[in-house]
Amino acid sequence: MDFNDSPEEAAFRIEVRTWLEANAPKKVDTKKMSEPEILKLAKAWQATKAAARFTCMTWPEALGGRGATPIQNVIYNQEESKFDVPRGFFDIGLGMCVPTVMAFANDETKQRFVAPAVRGEEIWCQLFSEPSAGSDVAGLRTRAVKDGDDWVINGQKVWTSGAHYCDFGILLVRTNPDVPKHKGLTMFWIDMKAPGVEVRPIHQMSGGSNFNEVYFTDLRINDSQRLGAVGDGWKVALVTLMNERLAVGGSTGPNYAEIMALARSTVTEDGNALANDAFREKLADWYVQAEGLKLTRFRTMTALSRGQTPGPESSIGKIISANQLQDLSNSAMELEDQFGIITDTAIAPMEAAFQQSLMWAPGLRIAGGTDEILKNIIAERVLGLPGDVRVDKDVAFKDMPTGR
Repeated sequence: MDFNDSPEEAAFRIEVRTWLEANAPKKVDTKKMSEPEILKLAKAWQATKAAARFTCMTWPEALGGRGATPIQNVIYNQEESKFDVPRGFFDIGLGMCVPTVMAFANDETKQRFVAPAVRGEEIWCQLFSEPSAGSDVAGLRTRAVKDGDDWVINGQKVWTSGAHYCDFGILLVRTNPDVPKHKGLTMFWIDMKAPGVEVRPIHQMSGGSNFNEVYFTDLRINDSQRLGAVGDGWKVALVTLMNERLAVGGSTGPNYAEIMALARSTVTEDGNALANDAFREKLADWYVQAEGLKLTRFRTMTALSRGQTPGPESSIGKIISANQLQDLSNSAMELEDQFGIITDTAIAPMEAAFQQSLMWAPGLRIAGGTDEILKNIIAERVLGLPGDVRVDKDVAFKDMPTGR
């Protein structure tokens, strides 16, 4: 493992840092802004990055990238993280959906959609999960029926991030119930503003409404909107899912250093919280986990620097970071005692950072694959252990028990 930039990587890091210092927008207090206002700022920043080809950097120049290496992309993201710029609105589209379009759509579709997405003019969402198909995506029930050159779609998706402000989405549906569940799926792209698409935001315990229910009622789309062959939807979806698990492999939020700062200034009935032996043991565990995770990411960076492709071991990062964030935030709330119920950022300790992360952390353990799914991936694809027994492998989807 090499912890240092190569001369070429060091030069690129300087180039990126210099550009960011000259072009990154000044810090704005987004806590006092509405989502549409923040989105407007994010689109402007995305357009600025796209003009300088600092977004989707590994993509071909003809599609808005710069043909950069994966390690150059990592370097840019590291440097941008040091600046307070609007993020998040384009991650799903550019990290998961548009790469799927690039891999499976025809040239006309790619020419129509890729460049506007890179510039931030159009935003995409991913329509996979359903009330009865979460971790088991292949169990979905949203149905598409062929009608001439069109398909008619009916069903429901849930937990769709950003659907309320998205322009387009990739949609996984069932086109053949007479074959086993993984073989009867097909992927399409859809217009989120088309007749027959209804988006209902879900009010979250954090106060936000980032997730949505999406209903399809006789949504009619042309066969030209299909991505991949009919019945090959699972193969197409795997491309998206692998990108998703890389994209959510880390977590944002307070770390061990911040809870240590909170403990240093907190006095309990036994004295300073930092002197408490039980708390110090937890702090040591968090530190060791964080260092192990950092070194694991360095290993991934080393592979990228050598032109290699990281494998399924990237699932380790999400399991560790999501669980640590939840444990750490819960401990911080206990430290804050009665003040832990305060969520107002103006008066809460640490600007309510731990309160916010406590409400976000459980979702992070689900997004991009639950803990159990990722542990299976690590067990089977990293450690080489036998796969789970699947009794429904050869059963037609229509014959599967529904629990009704």
